[in-house]
Amino acid sequence: MSTTSRAAGAVVAGPVARLRTLRSVALRSPDARRAAEFYQHVWGLEPVEHDDGVAWLRGTGPEHHILEMRQAERNALGKIAFSVATPREVDEAARRLEALGVPLLAGPGRLDQAGGGYGLRFADPENRLIELSADVEAVAPRDPGGREAVPRKVAHVVLNTVDIDAACAFYTTVLGMRISDWSEHQMAFLRCNSDHHVIAFNQAEWTSVNHVAYELPSVDHFMRGIGRLRHHGVTPLWGPGRHGPGNNTFSYFADPAGLVCEYTSEVEQVDEDAWLCRVWRRVPELSDLWGTAGPPSKDVRRHMAGIPDPGGWWQK
Repeated sequence: MSTTSRAAGAVVAGPVARLRTLRSVALRSPDARRAAEFYQHVWGLEPVEHDDGVAWLRGTGPEHHILEMRQAERNALGKIAFSVATPREVDEAARRLEALGVPLLAGPGRLDQAGGGYGLRFADPENRLIELSADVEAVAPRDPGGREAVPRKVAHVVLNTVDIDAACAFYTTVLGMRISDWSEHQMAFLRCNSDHHVIAFNQAEWTSVNHVAYELPSVDHFMRGIGRLRHHGVTPLWGPGRHGPGNNTFSYFADPAGLVCEYTSEVEQVDEDAWLCRVWRRVPELSDLWGTAGPPSKDVRRHMAGIPDPGGWWQK
């Protein structure tokens, strides 16, 4: 997609908005209640609101919530929410999306959801629901001293895609994200701020959620969090280890719904003026620099493949 598009007599150059952060992720599942209980009592998130068939949970950071779990017929992505600075930027993003021929599914306007805010929603080319929002209700940091071994934010979402080049083109051209690194031509790591990646795409047979990663403040918090999960009888699918691309620690688990969740820490910080995109080889010693986890097993790959997710749930 070109960075310049003509529609309704308007010329739109560049991305539709400047994304600040990955705010939250919404997941859908037939086992949403059990999954929400896991994320609260085992994973360490705190419930902030709940309704019939849906729960919103927060980390220790300032976001109102970082995870929404909603009852549905099948495991699927519900939504990915990014923050922008002001409502005016939301309005400008709406104008630019319409000029690019990207239909708005909601907004711009006040968001009728937990945490409120002013925003808009649209679908990406593989029918994933994307939200841009500002003025969402903030909360006081839950653990200002950083003592708890629980997540403070969503670090990144990895998405399985049937066309990695088209996915990267949309997210860079329309949303202004930058590609930090490639893992051969199998994975691409995209950033919207100094974090090495907040979205990654994995070339796959079908569209689905690969996993959602949650950031802990340090390696010590990361290891203590893994210890807490072991105390609850939950052992890693893969990890602990440290990835090459992003240089972040990793330990992957499966929630009761079968969705893959990751503890991570020490995500590499990008200096925009000095960073050079690198193509990493897909070899065990680079997927885990520590050499403690080894390559992912067939069972790990099966969990990360998920089930085909055509999106478009909002049309039903």
